[in-house]
Amino acid sequence: MSEYSPPQINRKLEVNRWWVTAVLIAINVGLYCWQVLSGVDATRSTTADAIHWGADFSPLTFLEQPERLFTSMFFHFGLVHLMLNMWALYIFGSVAEQMLGRFYFIGLYLLAGLMGSLLSSYITIRDSYALLQNFDVSLMPHVGAGASGAVMGLGAALTLLALCPSLPHQRFILDKKSLVMVMAINLAFGFIATGINNAAHIGGMMMGALLALIWYISQKMNMATIGAIIGLMIGTTLCFGFYQYCVSLIPPIEPLWQEILAQMKSQLGI
Repeated sequence: MSEYSPPQINRKLEVNRWWVTAVLIAINVGLYCWQVLSGVDATRSTTADAIHWGADFSPLTFLEQPERLFTSMFFHFGLVHLMLNMWALYIFGSVAEQMLGRFYFIGLYLLAGLMGSLLSSYITIRDSYALLQNFDVSLMPHVGAGASGAVMGLGAALTLLALCPSLPHQRFILDKKSLVMVMAINLAFGFIATGINNAAHIGGMMMGALLALIWYISQKMNMATIGAIIGLMIGTTLCFGFYQYCVSLIPPIEPLWQEILAQMKSQLGI
């Protein structure tokens, strides 16, 4: 990704152009440092620590604390997890913020993260239905957290924009081959490797691509402000609707989830 104007040697980072991205990175890093200072293992957080700091555990999230769909976006399982996500956030965010505008950028980031959490929860609900029929430890609800859903949403947004014809006043030239390759590798790795919440990645990518398409169309129609409002309203409506749909699926598995939640609270002493 490069600007139309030639790059300048030793130019400053110009953080003022992507300060929202810098603030998001600072929040994530600041929370991580706070957690470590509070006694959380710097390399690998325990389940108790993750739950305490707002990670997503579907039975707890849907039965008691839905805010975890949001707070889980800011907790990371150790330094490596944090560094990978923050590096990707810097790479994608510093460009996306300048292209999309700060208001639309932060909306896309948060909605992509929420959709990632919701799709992950939907998979957990589906697995819990299967768990009722046949006990399999792999189908038990897992604790999930991290900014990867939101970050993958930014990556998908830039990839979609790279595949579209450039806008007349588009500031950045997006390298479509590099973006497609990076996103494809991340998606494939999520299917192959264990311990990666690929549902969160896919949910974030779907929301990011959709909002980027709405933004692109509004730019082509010279309706940037209205298009941004419509895009964020559509994204919000989709997240709320998907959440309500997930809630409607809970009653048949609620007794199972109550039992799982009671066991977890007993084991963790919460």
